[in-house]
Amino acid sequence: MNSRLRDSAPLLDAYLSYFETQRTAFTIPGHKQKAHRLDEGLGAVVDSDTPLYGGLDEIKLTEGTLKKAEELAASLWGADYARFSTGGSTHANQAIILALGKPGDKVAITRTAHRSVLSALVLTGLEPIWLTPDIDEATGVPTGIPVSELERVLDQKPIALLLTEPGYLGTISELPALISKAHENSIPVIVDAAWGGHFGFNSQIPAHVMQLGADALITSVHKALPGYSASALLLAQGKFLNLARMEQSFETTHTTSPAGAPLASIDGCRALLQTRGEQLTGELLKYVQDFKNAVQSHFDAPIFLNPSDFVAGRFDPVKIVLRANLLGLSGVDVEKQLQKANIRVEMADRDTIVFLATLADNADDFAALADALIPILKSLQGTPRATQTSLSWSIVPTVAVSMRDAYFADTEYVSAQNAIGRVSADLIAPYPPGVAVVAPGEVLTETIVSGLSATQKAGVRIAYASDPTLATYRVIK
Repeated sequence: MNSRLRDSAPLLDAYLSYFETQRTAFTIPGHKQKAHRLDEGLGAVVDSDTPLYGGLDEIKLTEGTLKKAEELAASLWGADYARFSTGGSTHANQAIILALGKPGDKVAITRTAHRSVLSALVLTGLEPIWLTPDIDEATGVPTGIPVSELERVLDQKPIALLLTEPGYLGTISELPALISKAHENSIPVIVDAAWGGHFGFNSQIPAHVMQLGADALITSVHKALPGYSASALLLAQGKFLNLARMEQSFETTHTTSPAGAPLASIDGCRALLQTRGEQLTGELLKYVQDFKNAVQSHFDAPIFLNPSDFVAGRFDPVKIVLRANLLGLSGVDVEKQLQKANIRVEMADRDTIVFLATLADNADDFAALADALIPILKSLQGTPRATQTSLSWSIVPTVAVSMRDAYFADTEYVSAQNAIGRVSADLIAPYPPGVAVVAPGEVLTETIVSGLSATQKAGVRIAYASDPTLATYRVIK
């Protein structure tokens, strides 16, 4: 197969080469790329699959293909260490957090962290010191963690600072100042950059966090980049982090049978960014701006979040966030209408719609979206509503017991009304974005219980609750 990236992407080349060579395999995977013999539909799903072991490399890994590709990624992002994961940013987050300390140690962590980070705290026994983001009054959007929040908790001796950058709605914390303050206190900075894989390759887009001096970056190669589902990249520096323990933790939490396609796609995306990153991100920026301008021209109110709404350099300019409340309509209703036109959005709640734009989109894609979206917005437009901050961004938790203790505690189910004042055994979050409204060990308040109910009734999926109807809550006995 012809690919301009093959010569500079060893894993991608290995994947393509595998299917260009006839083999008779008496190894796993069990489908042996021959499942079509048994069923055409099953074969269509699995016959393009090959593993790392006995696929992209020999079973004994004699070629070192994965290591070569990871070294190329470390070099491109300016890191000492790189690992490719087939378990998404969830696995990479859990691996690095497992490597940080011992049970009972404390980490400073943004409350807007993804559930995978909170799950890692349960697995490791580390204790969170919650950092509350600033909220922009005009837009209701969390703008990130200010340096004052880190300074507030330094006396609690956190062993690491865990941030999520950019946030789900595209905003970015005061990263240079936060990293500097953390390093003054010998605290490593780990950044879940799941939505920022495209950062750092164009002067019009924010720098990636390794360029800013962070100690670790995790990104989902299947979100902002054109990688295979569940592909992720972990990058780290060794000054404040134990890389040997990180390697141990990565292997402890990863599958021993990694699929080849996600690995090859990470390598291919790295090569794509290295050879054409500036060009492709520049084209995407133009597509996004042209799309916003086309839609905005039909309405008086500024209905999109834009870089000009925030401090310079603290918003992802390719993020498309439509403020449905300013048109007096429901984002969920818009989503339903778009689905009838076979258009899917990344997220929709009552006040907000998020459209994910990536390097794979072209002008025709944005034109199709605009052609479908504009008449829907016009038909549903009503009286503008005041901006409200989403439940995911506004809750300041009340911690009763540690997440780990809550996870292993004896539990019972009580009605929603009787759950108020009790300690949750579940992590519950609107999804997307998967940011916890309540975590195990935290008190269920009237604001949380009524807010989750209202959010669900507005058409948003509430995830991870033991009772998905929210009629009852699982609490500690």
